[in-house]
Amino acid sequence: MTVSRSRIADPALVAIAVLLSLYGIAMVYSAGQTDVPTQVAHAYKQQIIWFCLGMSVAYAVSRASVRFLDWATTPAYALSCFLLFLLLFIGAGAGTAASTKSWLAIGGVRLGQPSELAKIAVVLILAKILAARRQAPKSLIDLWQPALAVFVPWVLIMRQPDLGTGIVFVGIFFAMLFWAGASWQLLVLVASPVVSLILAFSTGLWGAWFLVLIALVLWYRPYLVEGVVVVLANVVTGVVAPILWDTLNPYQQKRLLVFLDPSADPRASGYHVIQSQVAIGSGGWIGKGFTLGSQKRLAFLPAQHTDFIFPVVGEELGFLGVTVALTLFLVLLLRSVRIAARSADPFPSMVAFGLASAWFVHVLVNVGMTLNLMPITGIPLPFFSYGGSFMLSCWITVGILVRISGEGRGKADMLVI
Repeated sequence: MTVSRSRIADPALVAIAVLLSLYGIAMVYSAGQTDVPTQVAHAYKQQIIWFCLGMSVAYAVSRASVRFLDWATTPAYALSCFLLFLLLFIGAGAGTAASTKSWLAIGGVRLGQPSELAKIAVVLILAKILAARRQAPKSLIDLWQPALAVFVPWVLIMRQPDLGTGIVFVGIFFAMLFWAGASWQLLVLVASPVVSLILAFSTGLWGAWFLVLIALVLWYRPYLVEGVVVVLANVVTGVVAPILWDTLNPYQQKRLLVFLDPSADPRASGYHVIQSQVAIGSGGWIGKGFTLGSQKRLAFLPAQHTDFIFPVVGEELGFLGVTVALTLFLVLLLRSVRIAARSADPFPSMVAFGLASAWFVHVLVNVGMTLNLMPITGIPLPFFSYGGSFMLSCWITVGILVRISGEGRGKADMLVI
């Protein structure tokens, strides 16, 4: 008996992605059903088109072998960096991000967000670099190549500026270092300057953190130069934090202050999170009903079809709808990590875990900001938020994961999806 060559290599992963996409399209449709005229009433139709196109692209990607992905890594990374650099000159904004340069625009027509390609390209290049190592990184000097690979596109992203995508790059970097075997002590040392920058606004907290850092350096015993560099970096960031605060624009300062107290600016910077919390809290256990959310219907909820689509789920479908969505995301992430763990080769294993970590950061930050557990950064929810580039990147990720899953089980000759 022969096995059909059209068989899906990982039907569970594809099924979960389809369910999330259909769930998201339904919520995009609901977000457009308002009592006041909006520009997103028919956005769900475009989302359906992008969903179908995304599945087609995923099928094509799943036909490429892991060896081809390895070969295409460097060109994809170079292309993504070039496009990000090009955005500084011809980039355009859109919607609530009108002041940014995140979209590639030619002749006034927005063609897409190169940052979505860059996320996948950064995962691939990091996997290539880390997989080539014979042992896990043990010192800061071992991290210069992966750090440089992330730093170049990260700087270009921050110049747009796009803090949300910048956070995703950082999350991918630390997650893949962890999967490559870097110790938690080394990861803390690498992240310590950022922690000092955040805690520097409280002398007591920064002082306590600095003592913990000194103890960690003495315990981990890095090379003398590395230890000195880490300590000095934390001192410098602690000193320059107030200076950096003064250089921020007033609206940027308000966003950070609103994170601590949304009522500090309820009609401007705090408006998003206040309306988000009201929407989610009013949903109760089963919600107000599909398309019937009052905050949404009155268009009180900003960006309700993109970055703030999660509150629409909470308001209309309640705790039950939120639980279903988050459970699907959890299963998707666990399935992706399982694919990474089952892969026999380091490169595909690193790729699978890196792609899963990108999804994880997106879900964590998006849901966190709608609940005011994190500052508002403008980051979409995978498979839910409206946007063609993001839907395509999510399905390209699915295609790569399905291919890795098939080859990881010794079925490299199997056609997938």
